[in-house]
Amino acid sequence: MNVSLTLNAKRYDIDVEEDFARFLNTKMREDFHIDGNNDLKTLLHAYVRQNFALYEQEKQISSLIDKFPNR
Repeated sequence: MNVSLTLNAKRYDIDVEEDFARFLNTKMREDFHIDGNNDLKTLLHAYVRQNFALYEQEKQISSLIDKFPNR
């Protein structure tokens, strides 16, 4: 299934598995103008937001792992 995004007036189509495509479309709507153009600054902001979310998740995972005995 294709997922599309327009950056700097150029459309990009990405072929991904159908279940992931639905998830990706939902998440992309949070960060981008799906039906319009996006500039590179918008892409950079989305990238930073997603990496911050990953950073927070990794901290939580590390904290949970540290709670297990016999590490």
